[in-house]
Amino acid sequence: MTPSLNAMRALACLDLTLLEERCSEADVDALIERAWTSHGPVAAICIWPGFVAHARAVLPEGIRIATVVNFPGGDQPLDRVVAEAGAALAAGADEIDMVVPYRRPGTAAIEAAVRAVRQEAGAAVVKAILETAALDTPQRLREVAEAAQSGGADFLKTSTGKGPGGASVSAVRELLAVVKRANQNVGVKVSGGVRTLADAERYLALVDHEMGAEWITPYRFRFGASGLLTALLAALEGHDPPAPGAGY
Repeated sequence: MTPSLNAMRALACLDLTLLEERCSEADVDALIERAWTSHGPVAAICIWPGFVAHARAVLPEGIRIATVVNFPGGDQPLDRVVAEAGAALAAGADEIDMVVPYRRPGTAAIEAAVRAVRQEAGAAVVKAILETAALDTPQRLREVAEAAQSGGADFLKTSTGKGPGGASVSAVRELLAVVKRANQNVGVKVSGGVRTLADAERYLALVDHEMGAEWITPYRFRFGASGLLTALLAALEGHDPPAPGAGY
């Protein structure tokens, strides 16, 4: 596919993310202004729970609100995680991106945590953040992904962007294989280190090969990024791409 077509595909599946420690309502407003582009809207904005109610009041229809819980360490008490998810949903969140307790041995705690948030979320989307770069073997990655899927996650997500590394082609390939084996209605979100159109195209090509081009919709595939939108718009508008690392 052409770069411009790939840029459009990526834009429609983008969770435009603002998870800086010192962001403000004005920063969220600026993010929202960027989220509806001249080429169409992004899939969602992803923001801290404390800004959800503010965003809900001003966000245009057609763009979803995602927020994060148990973030970034994945080690908060489960009752606190569930309460935080419930409060975010009450404030207007459409999607909960939860870090699973990936440091805990075995998989029981992971499945239980996802199941508890899934029950709290009702019809909202739950994305399980696995922090794939911290999982030391492909087998452990598969175990964590399968546990999150068994707990009822709607998406398997690679990374927080705050951990030891971001997404990788090998990790995303494993997640796609888990989804394919289970034959369930579960998507994949690629997050962490996706900054350029070339980065995005590597994952689009992988998903095209493994799942088919029709699988790439906002209901089954997302990118989580902040600077990627700038690169996508540059490709669509015929500008020079931004320097690596440039973003919002």
